[in-house]
Amino acid sequence: MKGTCLIFQQVLYKMKKIQDVAVIVQARLSSERVPKKMTKPFAGTTLIDIFLEKIKQSKTIKPENFYLSVHEEELVSIGKKHGVQIFHRSKESANSEGTPLGEMYEWWDKIPFKYAVLINACAPMLKIETIDEFIDKYTNSDSDGMFGVIAKKNYFWNKDDEMITEWPKNQACMNTKMVGKTYEAAHCLYAGRLDKIGNGIWMGNFNNPGEISLYKMKEEEVLDIDYMWEFEAYEAVYEKGKAR
Repeated sequence: MKGTCLIFQQVLYKMKKIQDVAVIVQARLSSERVPKKMTKPFAGTTLIDIFLEKIKQSKTIKPENFYLSVHEEELVSIGKKHGVQIFHRSKESANSEGTPLGEMYEWWDKIPFKYAVLINACAPMLKIETIDEFIDKYTNSDSDGMFGVIAKKNYFWNKDDEMITEWPKNQACMNTKMVGKTYEAAHCLYAGRLDKIGNGIWMGNFNNPGEISLYKMKEEEVLDIDYMWEFEAYEAVYEKGKAR
């Protein structure tokens, strides 16, 4: 009987409904490499304003499903200006580097949803159509988790200088056009079950085939700002895109 209940519970979790999926963006002002990155002037606006304006254009995300998870009052005020739901993050969460997981994602047991889609707001080129497609694919998948990746065609070695890329047959010199695809973490879109976060698991186990689906993304959309040179370079790219 216990086994039957477990199977029934697993089937229920695979039957995702959009109203069971929370969409969350976390932000903080304590970044060290680019101080106050989210509110620093960027192309006549800010990264957080760009993201929240983008969310308003979604054909999938409903206001009641979306949360801006922030601690600092400056970010709370920006969220209120855009009329979005605020999850009031604790100072400990805002300063957390991910251990324990439930501290950084402290909303896991405080919002009325089964699943969460987490979006990186530090990627200004990420399109709302891509976000909507990711959510749609996740809700229609059998996987507990989903993760955005980008394709790379290149040569790779491990820490022992051993080549891990399969060398193309009859290839005398390096030619990336002939290499098979390898997928790299995009660090942009994530999805998983909320109840797993309490057990220290986010999205699932990558070593368990099928537990986490990979969502293939375009590299130009996942330009993630971590350093000042990226902030300045991507600002120029963003402004060029707006001028077209």
